[in-house]
Amino acid sequence: MSAVSSQEEISVAYLGPAGSYSQQAAQEIFVGDNLAYKPCASINDVFAAVKSRHTTCGIVPFENSTFGSVVTTLDCFIDSKLRISAEIYLPVDRTDIQANSLQVKSYIYNLSLTTTLKVHHSLLSKSKLSELKKVYSHRQALGQCEKWLATHLPGIALVEVASTSHAAELAKEDSDAAAIASLICAELYSLNVIEHNIEDGMNNTTRFFILGGPTSARTGDDKTYFLFTVDHRKPGALCDALKVFKDYEINLTKIDSRPSHKRPWHYVFFVEFQGHLEDENVRGALEKLKEICLDTKDLGSYPNKRPKEDM
Repeated sequence: MSAVSSQEEISVAYLGPAGSYSQQAAQEIFVGDNLAYKPCASINDVFAAVKSRHTTCGIVPFENSTFGSVVTTLDCFIDSKLRISAEIYLPVDRTDIQANSLQVKSYIYNLSLTTTLKVHHSLLSKSKLSELKKVYSHRQALGQCEKWLATHLPGIALVEVASTSHAAELAKEDSDAAAIASLICAELYSLNVIEHNIEDGMNNTTRFFILGGPTSARTGDDKTYFLFTVDHRKPGALCDALKVFKDYEINLTKIDSRPSHKRPWHYVFFVEFQGHLEDENVRGALEKLKEICLDTKDLGSYPNKRPKEDM
């Protein structure tokens, strides 16, 4: 696989510290000789690093097949002007790898994309299972292992932290604690693997977005991410907005809502749909939504990379 097409160093911001699933995603997605991976303490910091141009681009977790959307990522999109360049279903267990390319700003990256992503969680500690009093991890990982924890560690204190790798850092210094993290963290932080594959879903899958750069070119099999706010005081306002997608024959693939940062008791609705910003029906629908919504923002179009077996 060829190297990045620039001699200049290209940096990728990710949710750190070392050993996080975001770092593993970045290292498998971006390959080349002039790459630097920049750990960030939070998802907010990844957005800030790309916005301030301290890094060329960033990678953030967006959605998990077991526990749903990463709400911090959604909240960051509300106030950010960053756009999505690509979606990635990156495997920890890699199969059927295919080479693709992604243009971000003036650079071309070679991407290793796969048709499957299986995120396997491990319980890591320096102590025995019977000695544990608390478990550290990211809220997504805790949620993805909820049944296992209830069965094997009922009533134990669950402590949410910024990332799975930070959880491993804390468990290294806390003798009565464990971390839910990747196997890589066991080696990085000198922890024992108490149990492996503790996730509740057998096909536990996480999706990442790449931030920075222009919208990807139209491929004919694309998705677009868009947000809007309606006047909740008007009966049927949300129904009217959603009907626009039906009228323009646009299929929604995902919808979320989060509190607005501008107006109390208003909600921002996030929709992902099939189609590209350059498609005629998409342009028509978004123009109509601008007329009837309080706020709208498109966050970019990108090639559809969902594994075919999951459709």
